[in-house]
Amino acid sequence: MQLVDSHCHLDVAEFDGDRTAVVVRARNVGVTRQVVPAITAQGWPKLRDTCAAMPGLFPAYGLHPICVDKHQPGHLVELRGWIERERPVAIGECGLDFFLKDLGVDDQEAYFDGQLRLAAEYDLPVIVHARRAVDAVIAAIKRTGKIRGVVHSFSGSIEQAHQLSKLGFLIGLGGPVTYARANRLRRLAATVPIDWLLLETDAPDQPDCGHRGQRNEPCRLTTVLQVIAGLRDDDPAAVAAATTANAERLFSLPALTA
Repeated sequence: MQLVDSHCHLDVAEFDGDRTAVVVRARNVGVTRQVVPAITAQGWPKLRDTCAAMPGLFPAYGLHPICVDKHQPGHLVELRGWIERERPVAIGECGLDFFLKDLGVDDQEAYFDGQLRLAAEYDLPVIVHARRAVDAVIAAIKRTGKIRGVVHSFSGSIEQAHQLSKLGFLIGLGGPVTYARANRLRRLAATVPIDWLLLETDAPDQPDCGHRGQRNEPCRLTTVLQVIAGLRDDDPAAVAAATTANAERLFSLPALTA
């Protein structure tokens, strides 16, 4: 099986001590590629260098909503330059976070809308954060039009997933789906069409139930796979093949090389 971790922050400081070993552990269990989304403009150079240092790592550049106080309007101008020079596989991580109450909603929406417009202009997918903000994210996507992407760590309803699918968006599922009490999320994982799904870890965050309280890493994607395959009563190899194909299609990932 070949798996794609569609959302992994492999560039962050939590991996500075053993990043190569983390990648090797992932490769050893079949997680051969990772999409690595950005958080702030200050982190873009390290993200670029991290992905350039090892095969199978693909950067996305963007401005994360939970760091809205660190963003500046000029960063959207800088992002255009990074897109043109570096040719990332996506724009992100971007989106809206209405869970953290001290984040300015107007500023979040301004940066999100700006990144969606860039995605439309450059025909790139977007990697979207939508925490307690799925309806607002859907509205922003509709306003922009002609874009595609993924809502990562999806926690919305099946109806919202249907709406996103009609708009050309997939949903990313990771560690949260492994928890027995995540009833709505597990029903969604069991019932939506497989071509709507991407697998992710969101490492170093959101560990699965068997790794609770520890640093998450891409090799744990196999646990997410096994749980989703069990919920769907499907062969893990079939789920792996389908979700990998979904990631390759959305992000235009190059073919694997020996």
